[in-house]
Amino acid sequence: MAHHATGSDREPDSNDRLYNPYQDLNLPIQTLYKLPTSPEFLFSEESLHQRRSWGENLTFYTGTAYLAGSVAGAGAGLFSAFKSMEAGDTLKLKVNRILNSSGHSGRTWGNRVGVIGLIYAGLESGVVAATDRDDVWSSVAAGLGTGAVCRAARGVRSAAVAGALGGLAAGVAVAAKQAAKRYVPI
Repeated sequence: MAHHATGSDREPDSNDRLYNPYQDLNLPIQTLYKLPTSPEFLFSEESLHQRRSWGENLTFYTGTAYLAGSVAGAGAGLFSAFKSMEAGDTLKLKVNRILNSSGHSGRTWGNRVGVIGLIYAGLESGVVAATDRDDVWSSVAAGLGTGAVCRAARGVRSAAVAGALGGLAAGVAVAAKQAAKRYVPI
């Protein structure tokens, strides 16, 4: 079976994905297109930076934080619903109490933690843009700033403590991620 590749007559590379747009039409045409499997960049400078853009960063951290907060909040709501059940409650009332409590707590926690993720993503993207370095210290600075911003309304001492805890949490998370990449086979 002869393969004709448009653009060049070289043999398919393992990095190419072959595509035949006519495969479902049962036509005798055997035209294959070589599609790249790696990302293509418009400018060569973009290929040098192996990190997410600020928009992707914002979406990722906000969405992940909202999802984690929603799941944790739903679990807390489930626990409080079981605590508030009474002996005479019917099954329908128990299910209603569980759904209402889990939904309310999940939304509340998801929104709160999602905003924290939003602030962190914005600060991290700002630090990376200002320093042009994407390393552990950028994440620690963003965590420190996030903690301080989230508790700034409660006073300087509270902001300083929350900033220190945020920086510590971000540093631990990045160090754990790097350790997992290094020592956990995928």
